[in-house]
Amino acid sequence: MLRLVCEKRSLVAVVNSKASPFIRGLFVSNFFLRPMSELPSSFTDPQSFTVSYLQNSCGLSQNSAISASEKLLIENPEKADSVLNFMRTHGLTQTHIKKIMSTRPKLLLADLECKLRPNMELLVSLGFSGASLGKLLGNYSRVLDRNLVDTVDFFKAHGFVDKQITVMVRKCPSLLLFNPDKNFKPKLDFLKSLGYTDVDVRKILLSEPYILERSLENHIIPCFQVLRRFLGTDENVLKVMKVGCGLPHYDLVNLLEPNISLLKSLGVPDLIILKMFIMHPRTLLLKPQQTTEIFAEVVKLGFHPNTLSFVLAFRTMAMTSKILWQRKIEVYKSFGLSEDQVYSAFKKQPMCMSISEKKIKKMMKFFLTKLDIEPSAICKYPNLLLLSLEKRIMPRCSVLQLLMSTGFMNEDIRLFHHFTMTEKKFVEMLVRKYQQVLPDIVKAHEDKIEFQGFPVVVKL
Repeated sequence: MLRLVCEKRSLVAVVNSKASPFIRGLFVSNFFLRPMSELPSSFTDPQSFTVSYLQNSCGLSQNSAISASEKLLIENPEKADSVLNFMRTHGLTQTHIKKIMSTRPKLLLADLECKLRPNMELLVSLGFSGASLGKLLGNYSRVLDRNLVDTVDFFKAHGFVDKQITVMVRKCPSLLLFNPDKNFKPKLDFLKSLGYTDVDVRKILLSEPYILERSLENHIIPCFQVLRRFLGTDENVLKVMKVGCGLPHYDLVNLLEPNISLLKSLGVPDLIILKMFIMHPRTLLLKPQQTTEIFAEVVKLGFHPNTLSFVLAFRTMAMTSKILWQRKIEVYKSFGLSEDQVYSAFKKQPMCMSISEKKIKKMMKFFLTKLDIEPSAICKYPNLLLLSLEKRIMPRCSVLQLLMSTGFMNEDIRLFHHFTMTEKKFVEMLVRKYQQVLPDIVKAHEDKIEFQGFPVVVKL
């Protein structure tokens, strides 16, 4: 009996002492790693049991388990077991559980039926399950302590359907942590006071749910004041908000207005500045020094500030880092183009430098190997690089291949013309026209006939 008391006192003393977490963890761990036959059968200290449970059942490290045990005591392991089993039945892995319990160990003592089950089932009803549910709870475990039904009911009362609520929560999971009546209602009322309809408000929030996180007085109101001053109409403000460019995250007062003034001083017309912002708002949310540098580069390449191509060139350079820009140049050069040729293509179509490296490689490889087209020829028609290889180029090549191999089309064709014509016109002129005599042409247009190459060399 004396030995038992001594052992218990020693363990509790170490756990509660000011010794380093490592020493305390080592002591506790060594104690529980002893064979069961050597452990006192009546040993029931809640804190040491909690440490062991958090390590063995939840996967926490010694230090994390000891730290958590200072705020949490598991006196009823059956209740904790039921919580963990409930989480596992909803597809949460041990990795998810470890992350959740590392930040919110008190969930092991939460009321399963009144708190956890309703919240978990509501999240599942919104489309979260397995990995997506585990990721959400791993990063925002506090949502399980909230009354999520109130949050969802709030949005439904304002016309949101389950699918739309899911979209917002996926974009901004922290919305589930707020009191909807206190934090969201004043912001929705403000948007409606500007003249937006319920439909408009839903469009804004679906695109930019982050706005609900920000302060109404210190951020949202000043943000909208700047936008209305610059854009002129609520309709234009709505257009920009619907782009989904993260405007609520930016300090528009200290970024947008200085850039507008700067571009005006450099001779860019008001209409062009307006187009730049509506097409891609973040273009005007750079640091003024960056704006000055990009403007100088674009003008040096020959783009005039009052043209749409200037807008596209400025946007492309603004959204592409110098390192990524150079990498794309190198990709084009790997297919036989010179740097001058790449810039020549950029002048014709600035967006050819906005597509990904992966797409550049895919498009260039197809044109060079499958169509046997010279790299220099592609530089003359850079618009082709913006088209979809799978949805447009390849199906149309299959149609042309079939028509040429069966003698229904002259071999002297211009690919650029057929690639760039509208889908409606292409179908009317080539697919429907020959559908009766060549039934396979429909399959070719649906990309169900593999393109093998043209029977003769063709030109762009």
